[in-house]
Amino acid sequence: MAAAEKMIDLPADAPIQFFDLKAQQATIRPALEQRWTTILDHGRYIGGPEVDECEAKLCEFTGAADAVAVGSGTQALVMPLIALGYGHGDAVFIPGFTYNATANAVLLAGATPVLVDIDPGTFNMDPEDLERKIQRVKGTRNLRARAVIPVDLYGLPANYTAIQEVADAHGLRIVADAAQSFGGKQEGKWIGTLAEISATSFYPTKTLGGYGDGGAILVRDKEMGDLLRSIRWHGTGDNRKESIRVGINGRCDSIQCAVVSEKLDIFEAERQRRIVAASVYDQRLAGKVETQSVKQGDEPAYGLYTVRVPDRDAVRAKLSEAGIPTAIYYDTPIHQMPAFEQFAPARGLPECERASREVLSLPMHPYLSEDQVHRVCDTLLGALQR
Repeated sequence: MAAAEKMIDLPADAPIQFFDLKAQQATIRPALEQRWTTILDHGRYIGGPEVDECEAKLCEFTGAADAVAVGSGTQALVMPLIALGYGHGDAVFIPGFTYNATANAVLLAGATPVLVDIDPGTFNMDPEDLERKIQRVKGTRNLRARAVIPVDLYGLPANYTAIQEVADAHGLRIVADAAQSFGGKQEGKWIGTLAEISATSFYPTKTLGGYGDGGAILVRDKEMGDLLRSIRWHGTGDNRKESIRVGINGRCDSIQCAVVSEKLDIFEAERQRRIVAASVYDQRLAGKVETQSVKQGDEPAYGLYTVRVPDRDAVRAKLSEAGIPTAIYYDTPIHQMPAFEQFAPARGLPECERASREVLSLPMHPYLSEDQVHRVCDTLLGALQR
């Protein structure tokens, strides 16, 4: 392995963390403490120069025309829907297997979520079912098909080529939910440029996380960025003394932007270590465990490494007994949650339901050692054989 791709060295008996924010913090803490001192000195806790710096760095990394830092990944989804003017009677198509924020964002904007099943290999939105659901909406009188929100689940880019073709055929706009996928690529293009608008999250455990809530909206059009900045600050104009449109408090504070900027400086090295860890998982588990399908041209961000296993809960218990932490993202599909039951398709979402019973996420972060990944694989394979 090249130096940039080498995983870290740890003692053989080092405990395995599902996420390891402490190891990351140790590498940047002195710089962060200096940044916090600077913020305390200038006193611009909201809208400080750190926000502009963070936005510029996000554009530089991804190639996006503009980036707008906001208060959370959910706000990063709500604000584009407001900017596009969607609301009552507008249908926004989302996958049924995702975090509840995707559905909440549509409802908070006043629109109606229409749930689409997933591809069983990628766990991402199925373009064929998207086409079916659009046709179904077009056959009704109470909804207008307006937008699609693909989700890059676990860090794997959605099938943007196929989804864009479907969206273009029906005049729909795309807002990408890239909360888990910052640092991923498709056909050589970074997440943040694959759709006209992309929303990402700075929640601490994300691939690019802050030390609190935060997020960003990456856009291809600078005018859209300016509109989102107005919406971010209660819809105010240049002088911020009056609202010229409806907006929200969507601001990201200076401290979170400082943290994200500092993490961007080490992000590529962390990204490479995630890729190496994933390659070890792939090699060890190939043909033995069903892993997330990655098509040629896709480079996942590996926010999570997720497999399908039979008798998932029993396997998870055996891993826990051996000191291997795991997590389930997600054990309840959107249409089976009480808040969203009214939007459940009559025949359900079979692949979403099956995934919710079988998915298991394994430790994945840049501070795993190769020995630790092998230990996870050994324990998982042993648990499956019992």
